[in-house]
Amino acid sequence: MVPLLFSGCKLSLKAFEDDDKALVEVVRYDRLESQYLTTGDFSALQQMNTDYPMETRTLIEDVLRIGDVSDPKINKRFLTFYQDSVLQRLISDAELQYANMDDVNTGLCDAFARLRMFLPAVSVPDVYAQIGALDQSIVIGNNTIGICLDKYLGENYSLYKKYYDAEHRKTMTRDNIVPDCLNFYLLSLYPLSDSETRQQIDRDLHMGKMQWVCNLVLEKKFFDTRYVQIVDNYMSKYKSMPIETLLKNTDYREMKKDIKI
Repeated sequence: MVPLLFSGCKLSLKAFEDDDKALVEVVRYDRLESQYLTTGDFSALQQMNTDYPMETRTLIEDVLRIGDVSDPKINKRFLTFYQDSVLQRLISDAELQYANMDDVNTGLCDAFARLRMFLPAVSVPDVYAQIGALDQSIVIGNNTIGICLDKYLGENYSLYKKYYDAEHRKTMTRDNIVPDCLNFYLLSLYPLSDSETRQQIDRDLHMGKMQWVCNLVLEKKFFDTRYVQIVDNYMSKYKSMPIETLLKNTDYREMKKDIKI
């Protein structure tokens, strides 16, 4: 996957003009997927397996969880799985809404350029689009981000009303793609140690911390929760604290003093 240059990124990437890995383009894996799942075109499947083996394995084994990619019958199972009328409609609507993703490319490019201003050593991931089955939004792999377009068809998308409440649907929009990519990528780089044994408040604050950094990078208050506000109050006391120090610190005792039960 070779990142390309987008005009919308030029200004914010001056500091990285010699580092083309700071540039992001969403690879349209979803188009091959759609071609195979709607027409049964075997050449599209071959290209999925040959050019994008990691993405295909992740989709089949981790997103859809329909079996092992090495199973001789997996291709038929994969095709049959998507013959459901709801999934066929999702494929069609996703491809229509995302025929052009230039705005997403530019948003990701600018976001990761600004992220590297705060975290110069951070690796810029390869990003690709796919169509899942309404189970996941963003899939983080080995320095990759997979965007499940079926989860970003708009809060008023009719199919969503059958499965999600109004509050959840507000997060299922095109505008959420870039913030979600940034948020979950940061979580993958700075996980909460012993997450399963930590208090829920620690997990909430950890997420709030990632979202606070996302707001900083995006230069807007996109994520607005009580936990983001607690982190904001904390950082107002420690204005000189490097962002990496904040991200690495998982001792939330001081932040928890700011919580009113």
